[in-house]
Amino acid sequence: MKYLFLILISFLFMSCASKTNQKSLHNKKITQNYQSKSNTNLSRSLNNFYNEYKGVSYKYGGNTKKGLDCSSFVQKAYKQALNIQIPRSTYYQAKIGKYISKNSLKMGDLVFFRPSAKYRHVGIYLENGKFMHVSASKGVKISFLNNVYWKKHYWKSKRLLK
Repeated sequence: MKYLFLILISFLFMSCASKTNQKSLHNKKITQNYQSKSNTNLSRSLNNFYNEYKGVSYKYGGNTKKGLDCSSFVQKAYKQALNIQIPRSTYYQAKIGKYISKNSLKMGDLVFFRPSAKYRHVGIYLENGKFMHVSASKGVKISFLNNVYWKKHYWKSKRLLK
């Protein structure tokens, strides 16, 4: 009986380990597949996503085309355009990836802003100083990082893609 219990426990740990390894291999595969995409394909994927959502209005907590917030927009863009799952909230999105300097931004990087002590905002860097995001007043749009407002409230940038 004692040996049967030990065998069952061992089997349980082995099956959990294989699931973890499969998930790790899956994430590695996504990254490798993504790395092989050219900037043209990345640009096309992000632009297609932007065109699909362009003008959709801002709605705090929203995650549909009837209205969405900035973190939902970024999460959907990464999932739909890049096939990468990221957290839902700006708070958790800001915790993942690698810190990069503002002058090292590449297409697909996340750009974060802190307009107030409580409020955070996120967008996806495109190129030439532009990023796409959901504006509270204009909905899904493209803005410039050097805009007076965004420049003043810039917080940090993170790279999730290699």
